[in-house]
Amino acid sequence: MGDFHELRFPLDIALKSAGGPERRTQIVTTGSGRELRNTRWRNSRRRFEAGYGVKTLTALAQVTAFFEERRGKLYGFRFRDRADFKSCMPDKNPAATDQVIGSGTGTQTSFQLSKTYGSGIDPYQRIIRKPVEGSVLVAIDSGLKRVGEHYDIDHTTGIVNFRSTSIPRAGSVITAGYLFDVPVRFDTDFLDISFAAFDAGDIPSIPIVEIIV
Repeated sequence: MGDFHELRFPLDIALKSAGGPERRTQIVTTGSGRELRNTRWRNSRRRFEAGYGVKTLTALAQVTAFFEERRGKLYGFRFRDRADFKSCMPDKNPAATDQVIGSGTGTQTSFQLSKTYGSGIDPYQRIIRKPVEGSVLVAIDSGLKRVGEHYDIDHTTGIVNFRSTSIPRAGSVITAGYLFDVPVRFDTDFLDISFAAFDAGDIPSIPIVEIIV
């Protein structure tokens, strides 16, 4: 099982959470007032506050049980980012042509799921390692392929493996559509819950941070 549990944080609570991508940018201001900017992280990292989704004692009990089973920060888990969990726009359904994940060489059999943000000067390609089981659609040159016949998908890594009889030919375009979760962990070893504050409507702090797996 390692240090990651292939379990999803309670979905109804996750969908009421707050958060989004974080970047780490270093800025140096010169004597002339100009700025020199440099990114310290190649990839963004998402942070969430799940406490916003805890409105009842039942929800609090769910989160506490999930926290205890993960041993606080010790084990990672899956989390649904309501703002970004599809290969397509939020109001659409995934299609096999949503995202380009590679180009065929005639010999390469494995391709990593990814999602590209932007289409202008410098698009950002995000690796997708936790697709939702049963949601992945794959195509070669827009022709839909069948899972279990033409390819297999590892839902713990996001790697598409084509079978020997279906290796993409050289120059072909491999695309995919899917739903996905974010690999995360709790960013605390302590749930500080005041029932007086909870009864008054204050939320407990339940910080969650994305991890690399």
